[in-house]
Amino acid sequence: MKITDVEAIVLRQPTIDNAKADGSQDALVIRISTDEGITGIGEADSVPSVIKAIVDAPPSHAVAGGLRHLLIGEDPFDIERLWDKLYRGSIYYGRRGAVIHAISGIDIALWDLKGKALGMPVWKLLGGSFRSEIRAYASALMPETAAEVETLVGGLVERGFTAVKLGWGPWGRDADLDVALARAARAAAGDQVELMFDIGLGWPDANHAIQQVRRLEEFRPYWVEEPLMPDNTAGYRKLAAAVETRIACGEEDVTRWDFENLIEKTRVDVIQPDVTRVGGISESMRIVQLAELTSTEVVFHSWSTGIIKAATLQLAAACPRIPFFEYCVADTELNKRLVTERFPLKNGNVAIPQGPGIGIEIDEDVVREFSVA
Repeated sequence: MKITDVEAIVLRQPTIDNAKADGSQDALVIRISTDEGITGIGEADSVPSVIKAIVDAPPSHAVAGGLRHLLIGEDPFDIERLWDKLYRGSIYYGRRGAVIHAISGIDIALWDLKGKALGMPVWKLLGGSFRSEIRAYASALMPETAAEVETLVGGLVERGFTAVKLGWGPWGRDADLDVALARAARAAAGDQVELMFDIGLGWPDANHAIQQVRRLEEFRPYWVEEPLMPDNTAGYRKLAAAVETRIACGEEDVTRWDFENLIEKTRVDVIQPDVTRVGGISESMRIVQLAELTSTEVVFHSWSTGIIKAATLQLAAACPRIPFFEYCVADTELNKRLVTERFPLKNGNVAIPQGPGIGIEIDEDVVREFSVA
């Protein structure tokens, strides 16, 4: 079997609210085709037009070229070797950032293709499943007012979620507002529902973060996520050492090398690699193995479309200690309709897809509706 084409497909809603931290308003789908008619689907959660340029670019020289030309004619089963080829072939302009995001989408598509060709789910190819379902936490943007928070959280609990995360939005705008919004969330959630608070990089420094986390402790957050900028490793280390509440971060980081540094220098409690950014399924597994060495909890970041949901669920099945699955509840067409699988909630859990590959098919009508030339 040989790769015959690698497509980077930009999907975009007609109207984008770029003041909102909602990455499900557009998407970049990777589709890899072969001479045997088997295709693989992946996703890169980044700036779609940038990823498309990285995939489609013609070669410049031996270690600076677009990713598509590096893959044409290759055996799609050689996933490890191809990851290395893509990394080395883009090393002058890559190594981190958007190039790794692009490699992530390709890597997911290669695993999907291999699973389809062999008639197996990806979790089986990764070594087997530790679970058939996983507890989901509803992931939503933080509303502007306490009344809206109560309505949102109450509705998510009624839908059957036993854990809820509220992120970005007004977090960090005013210290007292932070507390009021957290109080409203706990009042609506009750005592049995876990709450996570994603500050969205909204607090200015570690000292402020320490004060705020202590103020939020009475509302019993399972974790406080990304209160500081991602490169503020000293701040994260100071914060994590000063508070009892778990501190989580890592969705902007890529590759095992970033996460080795993150784990060692920040000593945070929870790391959050994103399979569509970090280097794909292959690199996600390496990062989980790193985390195992230091007993650092891993919960994958997962916010975009059903493609990332499916790929993340495959990882969640294959890893021994993954307590939660981030379930994006954004009310966007791409989040709700791009894949035919709907990921139903049952007793607060989501089932691991059992079909071949990552276990989903995309809706080609939706691709045509939202495709950007």
